[in-house]
Amino acid sequence: MHEVNLTQRPLATLASILPKDQAGRFRDTVATGAEAFTGRAIWHVNATATGGGVAEMLYPQLGYALAGGIRARWLTLDGNSEFFAITKRLHNAIHGMGDPAALGPATHAPYDRVLDQNAEDMLRLVQPQDLVMLHDPQPAGLVAPLQRAGLRVAWRSHIGIDRPNEQSVAAWDFLRTYIESADAFVFSRLQHAPPWIPPERLWIIPPSIDPLAPKNRPIPPRQRLRILSNAGLLSADGATPSPVVQGAPPPQPDARVVVQVSRWDRLKDMPGVMAGFARARLPGDVHLMLVAPAVTGVSDDPEGAEVQAECLAYWHELPGNIRRHISLVSVPMDDLVQNATIINAIQRHASVVVQKSLAEGFGLTVAEAMWKGKPMVASAVGGIQDQITDELNGLLVDPGDLDAFALALERLLGDQYLADRLGHAARRQVRSHFLDDRQITQSIELFETMLNDRAREPETPSATSAT
Repeated sequence: MHEVNLTQRPLATLASILPKDQAGRFRDTVATGAEAFTGRAIWHVNATATGGGVAEMLYPQLGYALAGGIRARWLTLDGNSEFFAITKRLHNAIHGMGDPAALGPATHAPYDRVLDQNAEDMLRLVQPQDLVMLHDPQPAGLVAPLQRAGLRVAWRSHIGIDRPNEQSVAAWDFLRTYIESADAFVFSRLQHAPPWIPPERLWIIPPSIDPLAPKNRPIPPRQRLRILSNAGLLSADGATPSPVVQGAPPPQPDARVVVQVSRWDRLKDMPGVMAGFARARLPGDVHLMLVAPAVTGVSDDPEGAEVQAECLAYWHELPGNIRRHISLVSVPMDDLVQNATIINAIQRHASVVVQKSLAEGFGLTVAEAMWKGKPMVASAVGGIQDQITDELNGLLVDPGDLDAFALALERLLGDQYLADRLGHAARRQVRSHFLDDRQITQSIELFETMLNDRAREPETPSATSAT
């Protein structure tokens, strides 16, 4: 296992941008938590420190916790290619995709071997009085060994599907043997929790974003143009072709840009984005950019390179007059701050941001774009529906309806008043519901409850209650 270095983030900086009452609740809850957790560490365990939404959330949230006097620590797993291939199958199956037979009995042994070694490593670091949060399928097998050592353990799923199918049931059958004894279960949506989870141990805590992180803090227009030009995402006079851009050359700085930011993941339906864009009747100055982290920087996703190649192959199949308006961008992961700054700049530069996922546990990129006041076209799936109300703060479409997607693009790019109205409402929605103060507050309430009772009573008052 590897411990991730954390940096304190002053609570006052986050509180300063919140409404007064909201800021006061945040400060009070952190202070109460610091007192309740005296003498204990709170450990978070996930697959990787780079390239995914969980990692992006943990850096700021644990930094604020540290600044508030809470001993937060973060570990990532050691795993091999076979282990991550299995957990990718689990990821896809929980989203309702893949072959259920690929999660048969023979799959458990290689999964167990990796987690047995990680458990040995972790048990040399933790103390029985500590609390643990395990994130997603990769570390699920650590629940039992940690509990045997006396620790209280929560398991959190950041992914899910609203309507179970054969694939998702197979995934939960696989995981149930590992997680069933957990002291608490955390999901982003009630619909994502399998029915066998006891209601008294079920918590609903949606993800959130840090408005002050490099990916979300303000960038003046001239600076973001400079950032994007230097990174090769906008054309510049005399510049050599950028190695991060495939497909069409990057657009000119004055072009209107439609952007989707996501991993190279089949569930993000990048070919569908291109197909929907191709159907839209748009002015000639509109350019589509599909933006993702470079596949070499995402260690827990063995399918990334395949999906990137599939997207490029699909781009080649499009008519030439469409191809020249679509670029595929892989942002380097060597410098995480630089990566986040580039993503921030391209989202802020965009005229419209889209998220045409086939399934989505939550969709942090949706919250990020909404915080930036961007009009959005997004799929009416999973946690996206908890963030966007159709026609109020964005436009929702059926992910399989390419004509509806195309029409939504036409509306936003042809009606600036509508785009501005939706963008302003989107920012207000995120300020009220999806900034880190809310998730930190709910997480502290969860850990306090785990200290008081391994099985939370259903009637316990809490903003996170699923009952």
